[in-house]
Amino acid sequence: MKYEWRKRDKEIYLPKNKPILVDIPPMKYFMLKGKGNPNSEAFKEAVQTLYALSYAIRMMPKKGFTREGYFEYTVFPLEGIWDLDEIGRQLDKLDKDRLIYKLMIRQPEFVSNELFIMAKNVAEKKVSEKLLNQVTFEEIKEGLCVQCMHIGSYDDEPRTFAMMDEFSIEKGVHRIDKRHREIYISDARKTSLGKLKTVLRFKVSN
Repeated sequence: MKYEWRKRDKEIYLPKNKPILVDIPPMKYFMLKGKGNPNSEAFKEAVQTLYALSYAIRMMPKKGFTREGYFEYTVFPLEGIWDLDEIGRQLDKLDKDRLIYKLMIRQPEFVSNELFIMAKNVAEKKVSEKLLNQVTFEEIKEGLCVQCMHIGSYDDEPRTFAMMDEFSIEKGVHRIDKRHREIYISDARKTSLGKLKTVLRFKVSN
């Protein structure tokens, strides 16, 4: 049976628009670090690179290679961990040029370093070799987090974060740091601002 994250991982990817506590297990990712405005061409190229690698893995059986343990699945959504540089943290308003990010796309359990290298060889025909060489393959365990579905423009996220902060206080947990994760459920190229769905998440401790 095809693994579809929208059906199998609803708690992780399709929470309601009310904050919840969730324990996120270890997962494998293709990851790429960057900095600057997410509306820039550099950001767009980084996203394209991660998708090129992810679809290279997904399409391998159709290219004649099927790794042991392979199963049919839907490519996972783009995610990003966001922070600000030292100057950006001191400003009263958000300066998007001061953003620091780590973009990622989750990979199925069967993906290995060997498949990662094979995917890079396939993707090098479509994207920048320089960016490909910067991509890493890592396993991350987030653990205990507060998360919530944000509906609307990315610029309106502070109102959802305010709800999440209040929820954290009520539950007696503490946000670990200023970084947060976003999971892009909607395609911003095809969805109106008012209907965009983005999972917001930050790590907490008791």
